[in-house]
Amino acid sequence: MSMDAPAAINFFKGHPAFRLLPNKEILEATTELLTPATRPYDADTENRHPLTYGSDLGALWVREQIARFNNEKIFHVNHTKPEFLNLTSGASYGILNVLLQTSLPHTGYTKQAFIVTPTYFLINDCFIDAGFGGKLTAIDETMGDEYDLNLELLETNLKSFAEEEDEKESISCIQRDKIGVENKKIYRFVMYCVPTFSNPSGNTYSLKTKLKLIELARRYDMLIISDDVYDLLDYEQFLDVLPHVPKRFVHLDRETSTHPENSFGNTLSNATFSKIIAPGLRFGYTESISNKLVLQLSRGGANTSGGTPSQLNSMIVGTMLKNGLVDKVLHNLRQTYKERSVVMYESIKRWLPRKTQCQLQKGGYFTWITLPLGYDAVEIGKMLNDKYQVVLANGSNFEVIGNERKWGERSVRLSISFLETQDIRAGIKAWGSVCQEYASEHGLIF
Repeated sequence: MSMDAPAAINFFKGHPAFRLLPNKEILEATTELLTPATRPYDADTENRHPLTYGSDLGALWVREQIARFNNEKIFHVNHTKPEFLNLTSGASYGILNVLLQTSLPHTGYTKQAFIVTPTYFLINDCFIDAGFGGKLTAIDETMGDEYDLNLELLETNLKSFAEEEDEKESISCIQRDKIGVENKKIYRFVMYCVPTFSNPSGNTYSLKTKLKLIELARRYDMLIISDDVYDLLDYEQFLDVLPHVPKRFVHLDRETSTHPENSFGNTLSNATFSKIIAPGLRFGYTESISNKLVLQLSRGGANTSGGTPSQLNSMIVGTMLKNGLVDKVLHNLRQTYKERSVVMYESIKRWLPRKTQCQLQKGGYFTWITLPLGYDAVEIGKMLNDKYQVVLANGSNFEVIGNERKWGERSVRLSISFLETQDIRAGIKAWGSVCQEYASEHGLIF
């Protein structure tokens, strides 16, 4: 079932309801940015005019605003610097650019990509576009065990692939001859995860898991690419202040590195403002432990040709960070989504089969549901759409291509971002009635 399939109620859509889009705030910031005839930084090569080609890394003053926002208001780490950031046109562009600039699967130098399963349903396409077709290995979440991921499976695979010999392992085909430009850092392995309020499971990884994963990454020359896109959408903390967010992989990598200033590091934070302002802005950033890796990302051919890919929108967001409008927008989103998450959980407990597995959503967009044994999530989803025009995101959408786990048999992802509370209630109630009908027909306990 498509995310954009026509439906009365669509639980597949993973973007904000239109009424939550901050039209007034974006208009205010844009007016503040563009009304003056000139700005102090228009002729500065590190910043430039909002409507001209940007610098490769993106405007320095915008990177300063992001660093200040993260250091002082969100993470309280005080060591993210603007030179550690490269501005992008959102997380989707960011991930593909990272893969193109840091891996070389075509020659066999980069041996394998590891993706946490269940996974974000469109990330497979990015990896395949970057040459990882047939080179994707799924790593399972194992919440409640010693680690939140099956790190034993990961290490077993890392050892196995590292021992393989390949005559085409050279990276000479992409090395640069430019004077003063450092050769690219290409990793032997890459790994993708959404470590906080994950898409689709909603899970969050512990500090212990993160540190162990960084240790493995260093040992096997692996780059951990974390989609840090939901971590500010925390619903457990006080809503009248900005959340205090756990340290990202990149913060921990920087803190535990012996000489971070001379290292490319083994982590990259791929972040976006799509989830905390508006996806149509198409603006985000990547952060590494020093300036070395982000400089490499900024020197890709498309980037050096056109400059930073979101010059105007980056400055609109920079203005919203500077004048506090982001704080206001984020407060509204957290308050709204918390109300929806409670309604979602209560509705599931009230109307779905008693042994349905789910957890109260603590942040992000998504709740992962697993129906009891005997219930066919695919067939029930089709019945629900045919009878009530309610669309679910079946678990089959969240597989790692080529290393499937049969998530579609009983599991479903539900999104709270697009639907109002009354639609959530109505949709879950309709789903429950179909489950009850299915249970009656198949002799199942409801």
